[in-house]
Amino acid sequence: MRIRGQIGDWPVDLTVELEPAEWAQLGRHLEVPVTAEAAAASPAAPRQDDGQWAAARDVLRQAGQMNGPALLDRLEVLAGSTAAGKRLLVRLRHSSEVKVESGADAPVYHWVG
Repeated sequence: MRIRGQIGDWPVDLTVELEPAEWAQLGRHLEVPVTAEAAAASPAAPRQDDGQWAAARDVLRQAGQMNGPALLDRLEVLAGSTAAGKRLLVRLRHSSEVKVESGADAPVYHWVG
């Protein structure tokens, strides 16, 4: 995970790396209870962003591998906003079809299918 921004006048560029077990432990603390409204939703109904998800997967599949910032740039263009691009990047990071390795300056995303 990369965090960029500013604290006052100081620029911040922080990379946080967690092992799979640490992500799982963090996820256990963030579990959200299922509401009745969410439970009533049809699981077979396609999600609105399924087209973007398929396109995001294709971007990485065709490239084979990409570093995080380059992939995020492509996903932002694809999704139409920085926030939507970041959501697709997180979804790719947690996909079983993608392997993420720590690079020198940024994570490297590999398509493993």
